[in-house]
Amino acid sequence: MVTNRCDQFLLLKFVAVIFVSLSFVLGTTDPSDVQALQVLYTSLNNAAQLTNWKGNTGGGGGDPCGESWKGVTCEGSSVISIQLPGLGLDGTLGYMLSGFTSLKTLDVSGNNIHDALPYQLPPNLTTLNLANNNLTGNLPYSIAMMFNLNYMNLSRNVLTQNIGDIFNNLTSLATLDLSNNNLTGDLPISLTSLSNISTFHVQNNQLTGSLNALSGLPLTDVNIANNHFNGWIPRELLSVPSFIYAGNSFDNGPAPPPPPYTPPPPGKSPTTRPRLPPSHTPPTSSNPQSSNTSKKKLTTGGILGISLGSGFLILLIVLFLLFCFRKTKKNKNVSTSNSTSTSTPIQKEMQEQRVKPTSSNVVDMKGPLIENSSLFERGKNGSMKRVKSSPITTSSYTVATLQTATNSFSQDNIIGEGSLGRVYKADFPNGKMMAVKKIDNAALSLQEEDNFVEAVSNMSRLRHPNIVPLSGYCAEHGQRLLVYEYIANGSLQDLLHFLDDNPSKSLSWNARVRVALGTARALEYLHEVCLPSVVHRNLKSANILLDEELNPHLSDCGLAALTPNTEREVATQLVGSFGYSAPEFALSGIYTVKSDVYSFGVVMLELLTGRKPLDSSRARSEQSLVRLATPQLHDIDSLAKMVDPTLNGMYPAKSLSRFADIIALCVQPEPEFRPPMSEVVQALVRLMQRASVVKRRSSDDSGFIYKTPDHEAYEMSY
Repeated sequence: MVTNRCDQFLLLKFVAVIFVSLSFVLGTTDPSDVQALQVLYTSLNNAAQLTNWKGNTGGGGGDPCGESWKGVTCEGSSVISIQLPGLGLDGTLGYMLSGFTSLKTLDVSGNNIHDALPYQLPPNLTTLNLANNNLTGNLPYSIAMMFNLNYMNLSRNVLTQNIGDIFNNLTSLATLDLSNNNLTGDLPISLTSLSNISTFHVQNNQLTGSLNALSGLPLTDVNIANNHFNGWIPRELLSVPSFIYAGNSFDNGPAPPPPPYTPPPPGKSPTTRPRLPPSHTPPTSSNPQSSNTSKKKLTTGGILGISLGSGFLILLIVLFLLFCFRKTKKNKNVSTSNSTSTSTPIQKEMQEQRVKPTSSNVVDMKGPLIENSSLFERGKNGSMKRVKSSPITTSSYTVATLQTATNSFSQDNIIGEGSLGRVYKADFPNGKMMAVKKIDNAALSLQEEDNFVEAVSNMSRLRHPNIVPLSGYCAEHGQRLLVYEYIANGSLQDLLHFLDDNPSKSLSWNARVRVALGTARALEYLHEVCLPSVVHRNLKSANILLDEELNPHLSDCGLAALTPNTEREVATQLVGSFGYSAPEFALSGIYTVKSDVYSFGVVMLELLTGRKPLDSSRARSEQSLVRLATPQLHDIDSLAKMVDPTLNGMYPAKSLSRFADIIALCVQPEPEFRPPMSEVVQALVRLMQRASVVKRRSSDDSGFIYKTPDHEAYEMSY
């Protein structure tokens, strides 16, 4: 009897092994890869060239590994390669590229793919080829986490802005081609970390500065032609086998030799290196006298110093372990309480995504936030290390120049005012129009110029299509001024609440969703791409500026470094931003990324209702928008009554309901129950992608609604 049971068990085990083996032979694909391919397929406009590919409609998403989808290569159940070059593909790359966690090769070169280059890319790529498309935007910071990248070609696109310091960890990168774009600024210093680079192409851009970052690299093929580089060509580059540099402004002749080095006299550590004749050589450790001296020093003060240092290090390690233990315990408690909460359909969808991170470079939102410091970056072992403050690459202005451009900071030039000071429109002689924030010294907590300059350096490194870029600064004669690009169409607050002079013009529903998505992407970048996370701390509709095409640009990013949490600041912000402030900030003055999420939810409520967050002209029970709206967000009838009347009913009911679901999650009273911004972004993208307009007024293409006596609403299908 026992033998029969053993035989049955062995038979069952054998059948299970055969079943598992067959599943791999048949190519059952990792569900996360299937979902990511479905999103990519939908984003590429369901291109007919992609044979065997399937979307997520019509039931079943297909089996890419088992059905031989065109250009898709698998290893086991994982997609490891997507190669679709020269197929004439249109559309975008979607929002789920980071879901390809096993992908090694991505090649969609030679197509007509457009829109912004996604900044959440597959984290484990070795080959990335997006050349010869119409991709816009800037180089995403997620590239800094692609430690295995060997080949990257983004040439012949429409990429803009600075290249960015994103190469510190890319020691495997051998080929980098960024040619034929519109990149500007100097070469980043992190290029010096590319210890295996052989091919470097950046020709036909608008790059400036010197080539010093390329010195000492093992290059064999360099093309920097037709840029605005200047200075001298480093001697090392002149010996590169293939070096093309025409069309720049280099000085004549080879680069001058670096100043010779001399060691400091005994007992001194000068900050500069004095020059000595080239024949001088510093003493080496082989000198017996110096060796004996070193030994004597080690036997006395050195041993004492090492002992004290070791004791201090052990103390730090013990404190760190205690901190980790407490943090782990706290996270378990939060997870337990979170699992017992009720969930809406969109909340369940977001919780499912939390099981598998969308990107390898997402910062732990429950960890301590590092503010008022230099930027950090994540090392290969997951630890964070401080990045030395880079020299400021943004322009430095004089007070006299800014006085002239603002008509001596005239009242007529004021275009805004906040807790830090006023903002003035500035007209420069070259025809460029800028916005100058003149910081009130009484509101500035960082009085030392060095600290202000460090904050400016960090702010100048924030680069995202939906963030107002810092163009310059002034720290002269006790003045502190920041110079930003001028965004022509005013703020979201103006368009939502101050249209009395032009009541026939208001934002359409589609435009409102696009504004929410663009703002969410800006916050996702600040919270989850920047290391450490950058907390905005003053998110409101007045700080969301709209350009001519109604694209949102978040302003005042990074200014929180100038205003740490103090009682005075709490009082100031409660007066200036009441209605946007999260409950935990109003009660304790504590502000985190989750407080930003709450403020974003309030902005979404403004977009939905057209009402101010706090309106003292209404009855007391209706003054707080969050208090009034929250109980009605899941009631479709009550929700319809809350919609901004200027929309004239021109909105899709399903889209409205999903929009309200996202708001409800963002404005939850408990910070731990609010979603991270990456999940908010994905929810808004899905909201837009699921909606296809069946009947649209031609005026809606501009993003505005023009009221007419016989207006007709349009419908949307899902």
